[in-house]
Formats: sequence, C-alpha cells, structure tokens
Amino acid sequence: MGGINHLDGKNLPSKRGVTSITCDLIRLLFPGFFDEQLIHSSEIKVETTALLDSVLGKLEDEIRKSLEYNPPNGLAKSNIPQEAHKLTIEFLASLPKVREILQTDIEAAFKGDPAAASKEEILVSYPFVEAIAVQRLAHELFEKGVPLIPRIMTEWAHSRTGIDLHPGARIGTHFFIDHGTGCVVGETAIIGNHVKMYHGVTLGAKSTAGGQQLRGIKRHPTIEDRVTIYPGATILGGETIIGAGSTIGGNVFIMDSVQPNSLVIYDGLDMRVLSKLDKSTAVDFQI
Repeated sequence: MGGINHLDGKNLPSKRGVTSITCDLIRLLFPGFFDEQLIHSSEIKVETTALLDSVLGKLEDEIRKSLEYNPPNGLAKSNIPQEAHKLTIEFLASLPKVREILQTDIEAAFKGDPAAASKEEILVSYPFVEAIAVQRLAHELFEKGVPLIPRIMTEWAHSRTGIDLHPGARIGTHFFIDHGTGCVVGETAIIGNHVKMYHGVTLGAKSTAGGQQLRGIKRHPTIEDRVTIYPGATILGGETIIGAGSTIGGNVFIMDSVQPNSLVIYDGLDMRVLSKLDKSTAVDFQI
C-alpha cells in the first residue's frame, strides 16, 4: 500500500513538534494564563525573550521541513533554509497584531455571555479561546503559503475543542462562538466584525463533488458585520452572503443570500425571512 507510506522522501513536519510549538505560542499570546507558575511583571521581558527564542528555533525547523516537502514555485532547494528563517521571523513579528485582535474576541465573549463571571474565566475555561487563538495564528502561516503546519495546528485545536475553524477562513474582530461544540467554518469563508455564533453552526460548501477541481474557488459563505447565528444553522455556498445586522435562527438551512437586517426563522414547517426593519411583519420577535 505505497500510497499511505512515506518512506525515503523528505522528512515531514512533526505533528508532536507543531503541537508543542502551538502550546508555546498560546503562552506568548496570553502570558501567565497557561503557565504552571505566575509570571511576575518584572520577569515578563526575560520570560518572553526566552520563550520566543525557543519557538524561533523549533518553528523554523518545522517550516524548513514543510518547504522541503512542498517548495513554492521558483524557490531553489539551496534557498529553503533562508526562506524558512524569513517566514519564521515574519510570523513572530505578527504576534502583537494577533494579540490585539484576540483582545477584541475576549471582549466580545465577555459582553455577549451573561454567564461569564470575568474575562479570566473566559480565558482559562472557554474552548472558544483556544480555537480562535490557534486559528488566528495558523491563518498567518496559511497566508504566507506555509504547507501542512497551519492545518496541523487547527486540527489539533479541533480535536481539543470540537470547533473546526479552517486556517484559510478570514475572520474579523470581536468574534465569539458561544458553547462552540460542532461548529465548522470552511476554508474560504469570510466573517465580518462583531459576529456571534452558537454551537452546531456550519459555514460550508454547497457541494464538494468536484473534488480537487474546486481548489482555490470560493466555496463557503460570507457573513457580514453584526450577524448572530443561532444553534444548528447551516449556511452553504461561496456566493451566499448574509447581510449585515441579520439574525439567523436555529436549525435553518440557507443556500441563498439574505438582505441586511433580516430575521431568518424556521417554525417547524417552513423557513421564513423577515425584515427586522419592518416591525409590522416581525412583531412577535425581539429585534
């Protein structure tokens, strides 16, 4: 069964190694929250420098292996080590930007969940935090064209949290998935700012029957700003756009675009689309 053997070829990135690096990156993003001992403010520079240096060496090695496995067009074999170093430095330079966006996600989670007692509780206990932190890190590597590693990272988070966020998905600020279990966000999905989702939501493709012929084509929906999507909703298709300010009710199945400020509900028999701006047709619903 040679198709599932990997022998006598280039060494692949280590799944265990990438997992270890991802854990260290989470520690860098949230100092003190995922460490066994409290970090004093006077030690933060020394601790951060040491951890960054460790991540730099390990990540550069894994990126080098991934580039050797699948080198970008035009990259000479002799230049792979230099390219791996450059990509690693660029990625680590993006961590402050990732931290800024994650702060908006934590804020959205705290404001959007009355059960949250504090932001500390969200950080140490909500699976969403781990899932979105890893996705945002992996997305940076995905955008730089690094093979294999971004998907290893997000699938590790998926196995831990039950939340499947593809590293290719473009996700805006103030994003929050409440509960989270069973959510799926596909590779070409685009999510705007201030979007809230609940468990069991799927942002998927209408069909994958075309297989590899669909690679690079937008297959997943666009969710505009300030949209709320309730549990069990399924939204499919690359041309499907959920307009800004809309609310998508639980268990609906959508394959067509929805105008801004819409309320989409399933009453057990039919799916209905109402305008949240027209109170005469939405009098029974809180808008």
